[in-house]
Amino acid sequence: MFYRLGYLRAYERFPLTDVEAFFYFVVRDAGRAVTVLPVSLLRGVDPLGHLRPRYPVAAADRGLLSHVWHCYDAWLPGEPHTGVVVAAMRDLAAELGADWYGFINVPSGSALGAALVAEGFPAEHIEDRFRVDLRGMTDVEGYIAAARPRGRANLRRNGRRAAEAGVTVRAMETADGDLMEVAALCAATSDRHGTGAFYPPELFAGFVTALGGNACLIEVRERDRLVAAGVCLRDETRFHAWACGVDYEIGGNYSPYPVLFAATAEQALRQGRQVMEGGRGNHAFKLKHGLTPVPLDACLRAV
Repeated sequence: MFYRLGYLRAYERFPLTDVEAFFYFVVRDAGRAVTVLPVSLLRGVDPLGHLRPRYPVAAADRGLLSHVWHCYDAWLPGEPHTGVVVAAMRDLAAELGADWYGFINVPSGSALGAALVAEGFPAEHIEDRFRVDLRGMTDVEGYIAAARPRGRANLRRNGRRAAEAGVTVRAMETADGDLMEVAALCAATSDRHGTGAFYPPELFAGFVTALGGNACLIEVRERDRLVAAGVCLRDETRFHAWACGVDYEIGGNYSPYPVLFAATAEQALRQGRQVMEGGRGNHAFKLKHGLTPVPLDACLRAV
């Protein structure tokens, strides 16, 4: 998903972080492209605060990174010409006057991570992303039944209480929703965790619109008031719970997030995806509800 032309072009038009410039490396063999890599020059290299515990980054540092922070699954498309690519990154970072260069959100133990370590990069754990294999499941009830006992009880309890409170859930294409309303809720939720600038509402709405059919929305409303929303991305095999917002000032005795989570799993299954990607963070909830962590590393060097 994150290396598709549609995603890259949408992020170029509506950069959700402070990107100074975008670049694309192409490695060719006899004129044929064999490896490609998108990189961006970012002002403020650590918008989520993930790097500071591991690297001596300053707030104003500039970095030439791959991929963008709104991608949680970095890899090197094509043949593994890692040495050639990182040498080109180093040279471009120096030319641009960047402070850092390298890769973020690299799955720990991946081929890319091993290749970067072999090139002399450190691999520092910064966060986990979560996913669940949906193969063998046919509907959301099957997913709930397979969850851990506490997770199963939580999803069923909140689903029942939400119905009693008059809550409605709707999945739709992005063109059918109020993206500014969704963006504002996502930004407010992120702000509670100290990262409100990660979803600038106008850019966020423009970006999701530009994704077109690569994205869809899930809304949870309590008597017409939006109390939870998810922006989901979809590729051939995976359904991504990419961004969400939750309002806990509700009238009923339920939590909106488990309702949104169950609706997301339901859509992933209805749309025939093999894997649901649950995004980063919220570790306790995701572990309780059957998702598996994938550790993510940052592999950076000072210029």
